[in-house]
Amino acid sequence: MRPYTIAVLPGDGIGPEVVAEAEQVLEVVGERFGIRFILQRFAVGAAGVAAAGDPLPDATRAGLTRADAVLLGAVGDPALDQAPWHLRPETGLLALRALLGVFANLRPVSVLPALVGRSPLKPDRLRGVDLLIVRELTGGLYYGEPRGRRESRAVNTLTYSVVEVERVARIAFAAARRRRNRVTSVDKANVLEVSQLSRDTVTRVRREYPDVHLDHLYVDTAAMRLVSEPTAFDVILTENMFGDILSDEAAVLAGSLGMLPSASLGGGPGLFEPIHGSAPDIAGRGVANPIGAIASVALLLRHGLGLPDAADAVDRGIEQAIETGARTRDIAEPGGPELGTRAMGERIAEAVRIAECGVRSGDSLGDSALRIPHSALE
Repeated sequence: MRPYTIAVLPGDGIGPEVVAEAEQVLEVVGERFGIRFILQRFAVGAAGVAAAGDPLPDATRAGLTRADAVLLGAVGDPALDQAPWHLRPETGLLALRALLGVFANLRPVSVLPALVGRSPLKPDRLRGVDLLIVRELTGGLYYGEPRGRRESRAVNTLTYSVVEVERVARIAFAAARRRRNRVTSVDKANVLEVSQLSRDTVTRVRREYPDVHLDHLYVDTAAMRLVSEPTAFDVILTENMFGDILSDEAAVLAGSLGMLPSASLGGGPGLFEPIHGSAPDIAGRGVANPIGAIASVALLLRHGLGLPDAADAVDRGIEQAIETGARTRDIAEPGGPELGTRAMGERIAEAVRIAECGVRSGDSLGDSALRIPHSALE
């Protein structure tokens, strides 16, 4: 088996802490399955500004294009909140996504039985929750032009093309076929022309997938149903900003923002990262939850490298650690035992060494990588 080159971007805040545990798990996977991973670390975000005066330095750009997959921690630093736009860490993240061409962001959300009590929602609403948010990632308000701010006025532009909507819609329908054959398209078509174009386009693309059921929801209704009736969802398809908001809302189902991973896919190396931010308030204290980063490794193995058995071992390792009582502060019972970041990573790594393979995958997309339909790349 050839070696795999992984570009590792620890980033800012708690990013380096959680990525270190993800790397430990990758090392265990390599030992167990006889896979050689070549980890190459690069700066991004505030770390990139500190190292090279750029949130996405040239050296990082060059390294990314040579990688088989990219593992990211988090970006963001309050010290740069008032910096010029081109020096803000978030600018590096947007440029990173654009560079890799990762237009489809997959955010699986499921609730482990052992953590049902850690969500503020009633347990009866959480049992059986298993959904996937497919978020368009390289268009919309975050990228639209013109944009800018003057003393008394600011502007951002929301724009999407038919092609941008078509390609991410095909990802959602392909994913639904591997799950429960249902897609809910979320928009604001009652007031936004962009959403009207999106709704029409998604409806047309659905004809290519006659076995998949499609329904449409306005984003405000979807936000309400996500917490009142989460088991009603299978695959949620939506645009960039709505997906950003809804996926953070969905974290309440799992019990903590620190639990959830993501995979961003396009025509080149995939980008894999926990959905949480850099959390500067707890950075350096060793209390961050590394599960989102470690679960992102499972997505990297499955969808980035096509290694389903290795991905299963990581998913099951996380589940076993939780089932045996391992808890970081954010998911611990009040007054109950807590593990630090490193200790939790070590518990999961040890579980991965002996975990079963061929079990139900944590993101319910099947035993092999989700292949992007060729038509989505045209």
